[in-house]
Amino acid sequence: MNELQDLIDNNERWAEAIKQEDPDFFSKLARQQTPEYLWIGCSDARVPANEIVGMLPGDLFVHRNVANVVLHTDLNCLSVIQYAVDVLKVKHILVTGHYGCGGVRASMQDRQLGLIDGWLRSIRDLYYEHREVLGQLATEEERVDRLCELNVIQQVANVGHTSIVQNAWHRGQSLSIHGCIYGIKDGRWKSLNATISGFEQLPPQYRLMVAFRL
Repeated sequence: MNELQDLIDNNERWAEAIKQEDPDFFSKLARQQTPEYLWIGCSDARVPANEIVGMLPGDLFVHRNVANVVLHTDLNCLSVIQYAVDVLKVKHILVTGHYGCGGVRASMQDRQLGLIDGWLRSIRDLYYEHREVLGQLATEEERVDRLCELNVIQQVANVGHTSIVQNAWHRGQSLSIHGCIYGIKDGRWKSLNATISGFEQLPPQYRLMVAFRL
């Protein structure tokens, strides 16, 4: 028996249900991709981007990695952002973390995990930066959850610091970056009120002028 048969059967039922609701859905979907949102989220299997915000395929452009990190050296993530902003012309970038994130928790511990230790280094730095405030929280779960929020806020800033986003603003393109978080225990997705929509919200040292061209 095909080891993927259960998934194939699930897909057949899903596709049929979509067609029953809208017979032209897939033909319309194949003709164009025009999402207004880019989702940058965690790879955690319990955080399904489209389902959380009630969107169908085609409504959300998605990038996921461990602990929803945006690094200036990550060409994969930056390529996704550039395609979303420059080609798809998305209007909103949704940086979404989740409470109880395993990557964030690992960044607070002293165990070696392998290659991922380097990936999580920026969150470890964030933990060190906020160690005194986090240390005042009563439980480990509270500390993990607060660092999950702080990590999202930091990644929103990292997105805003990219030349990709700032060049869009230079062009007059409408683009906002939002920090959000998802609760696996209750299924609720909420804003952290950490939105950046223009240069004036960036510290001066991160504002990039347009490159001079001859």
